[in-house]
Amino acid sequence: QVQLIESGGGTAQAGGSLRLSCVASGSTYNPNCMGWFRQVPGKEREAVAAVYTLGGKTHYADSVKGRFTLSQDNAKNAVYLQMDSLSPDDTAMYYCALAHGFTIVPGPACMGDDVYWGQGTQVTVAS
Repeated sequence: QVQLIESGGGTAQAGGSLRLSCVASGSTYNPNCMGWFRQVPGKEREAVAAVYTLGGKTHYADSVKGRFTLSQDNAKNAVYLQMDSLSPDDTAMYYCALAHGFTIVPGPACMGDDVYWGQGTQVTVAS
């Protein structure tokens, strides 16, 4: 099992910044990827960004490219999402994900044979 603890959500003004953190514990050895998703009530969960263990590459959704930066600290089993130039459209519940398995075509959606989710952290951007 894997436990994911997120922190760093809150309220920001449009154009501002927030930094989300996610720390993993449990069966975290050699995951396929770690990443972030977001969801607005009534809409499907949307992939934001993911980093893959094989190759170490990071992938971003088009909606956040150039504004969000995903980084990781392997020693701490942690990933961070630096969110800059925030807009009200970024308002959502943000979820950390860790997946075991293999992805043929890596992208911003961290998926695999087993996917684990954090409890979510709310991000609200005021206009």
